[in-house]
Amino acid sequence: MAEVLLFHHCLGLTEGVAAFAGELRRAGHTVHTPDLYEGRTFEDLEAGVAHASEVGFDALVERGVRAAEELPEEIVYAGFSLGVLPAQKLAQTRPGALGALLISACVPVNAFGAAWPDGVPAQVHGMDADPFFVDEGDVDAARALVADADDRRLFLYPGTSHLFAERGAPSYVPETAALCVERVLCFLSGLKR
Repeated sequence: MAEVLLFHHCLGLTEGVAAFAGELRRAGHTVHTPDLYEGRTFEDLEAGVAHASEVGFDALVERGVRAAEELPEEIVYAGFSLGVLPAQKLAQTRPGALGALLISACVPVNAFGAAWPDGVPAQVHGMDADPFFVDEGDVDAARALVADADDRRLFLYPGTSHLFAERGAPSYVPETAALCVERVLCFLSGLKR
């Protein structure tokens, strides 16, 4: 079974994030869900993004890096939207990463000053008409990440929802979220240590 460090999106450590982590735990995986917002949660993307801007994106990434310090190096880094920033940085720069799960976001690999490490598999999940994922360039970064790599995959789902796996939210798309969980569990079960 894998150990996963899962970072929340701009709404904070919500019940939806906890539910996703619970799906992975039920399959036998150990999942850590640090709270980068120190207890704050938000109802809508605009308020969550405003809070993230106020705290500072770099500060939030550093909170994520600090959360990893107490955990083993051989871990899978995962994130939803905003949480992809610390997850992707750690996967690229912290030795021993077992894999990366990037959901609803992906940033260009050069954003962290390091190439994608050889032997670190990844999955990127997003909706093909999500304005945040498509219009802000995340889908292009995802395509570049998976290009010519047998161990990295991009999964595009039909729809416009950004936080499609956020159970209980209006953006939740149950069928897509279930397929995403299925693919994530397959990824985790196939990891080589």
